[in-house]
Amino acid sequence: MDYLPLFTRIAQTHCLVVGGGTVALRKAGALTRAGARVTAVAPSIEAQLKTLCRDSGGAFHEREFAESDLENAMLVIAATDDVDINRVVSEAAKARNVLVNVVDQPELCTVILPSIVDRSPLIIAVSSGGRSPVLARLLRARLESTIPASYGRLTELVGKFRDRVRQRIPDFDLRRDFWEHILQGPVAELMFAGRRQAAEDMLESELRDAKPAPRGEVYLVGAGPGDPDLLTFKALRLMQKADVVLYDRLVADEIVDLCRKDAERVYVGKARSQHTMPQEDINQLLIRLAKEGKRVLRLKGGDPFIFGRGGEELAGLAQERIPFQVVPGITAAAGCASYSGIPLTHRDYAQSVRFVTGHLKDNTMDLPWQELVHTQQTVVFYMGLQGLAIICREMIAHGRHADTPMALIQQGTTPNHKVLVGTLATMPELVTREEVVAPTLIIVGEVVRLREQLAWYESPAQLAQDP
Repeated sequence: MDYLPLFTRIAQTHCLVVGGGTVALRKAGALTRAGARVTAVAPSIEAQLKTLCRDSGGAFHEREFAESDLENAMLVIAATDDVDINRVVSEAAKARNVLVNVVDQPELCTVILPSIVDRSPLIIAVSSGGRSPVLARLLRARLESTIPASYGRLTELVGKFRDRVRQRIPDFDLRRDFWEHILQGPVAELMFAGRRQAAEDMLESELRDAKPAPRGEVYLVGAGPGDPDLLTFKALRLMQKADVVLYDRLVADEIVDLCRKDAERVYVGKARSQHTMPQEDINQLLIRLAKEGKRVLRLKGGDPFIFGRGGEELAGLAQERIPFQVVPGITAAAGCASYSGIPLTHRDYAQSVRFVTGHLKDNTMDLPWQELVHTQQTVVFYMGLQGLAIICREMIAHGRHADTPMALIQQGTTPNHKVLVGTLATMPELVTREEVVAPTLIIVGEVVRLREQLAWYESPAQLAQDP
């Protein structure tokens, strides 16, 4: 994070704008809307900017910038088309510890002015760190279209009741629960419908009847195969509600970062032969945290009910009568295959697909091999990297042709997405020549032949190698 987002009160402070044209006018307008007293300095200043400065309680000077103009200034904006003048302003401001923004020159800035969605008193700011103001404006436009003006009125209503709610519900966690209920329930809907008095009356009633209650609950959420864009809306909503997050090795850092910022995070990842926390301990931890009244997010890679041991974790919760919710995720087979251009079924190649765990136990893999070698079937092996040689050997031994296409997908749907394509006969040797990093997924079947035609997603490294 290159910049720390801050909302600063500048009402009745002295702010300086160096420049006298259209850009300077626009920047000065933003400052005056926040209540600042604006002074403009430039050899030539537009009449509208002069009027704005005078009306704000500031001044204007039609001359070159001087360091003395920074006296008592809280913020200076350099909005000239002269790079040298902008640099002089920036260096002078930094020497005096005055915040400085230089239009279109982020390297000279100590602050960035973001694109703003104004639903006062609710303000939403979007910044690209000066790298792409156009992108920031486009994102702001999207937010403008999805956030009604009534959110500002809802914010005012909440502010009116805030102190009373704090006195009525002194416990922080219970107070947060109360506000989440209000802001996602009928009170908010009444405000959005323009019925302010009805919303206020209902809020009064809710506050009067508010009773502390235990709220322990567990959310078992599938995080998908790695790409944060594959999360469901429900997953994102529960990720923002949880007090504690338990996440495993297969959950990408970018996804964990989408959880509520003040939530406690507990890593419970398990790799082959390396258990940070045994499964039984995870089961008991979920029960204990929920009984303490916490909302617990159990975040699992892929889908929690496909080789995710989600059923084991819920069994203990059900026995203890602890409420829970399950949110399915895109399993690795679907996500990795789609991003690799491999349809798991295709009427010309495969009429069925089978998901199989390739996890070794005591260096053996006890699978119904005879059922896995049908030619009109796609077989997907989870956790099969260590047993790859056994998979290839046994499928050939039980009747699948050695030339059957095979794909190994590494870190699918992430920026490190990589696909190795071979056959049952060649894949073991191919993997020994390549540096393969878990997690991986193995697909066996004729559908792999379609990858050359249908592949659309490649990692940046692969794209760079394309002619």
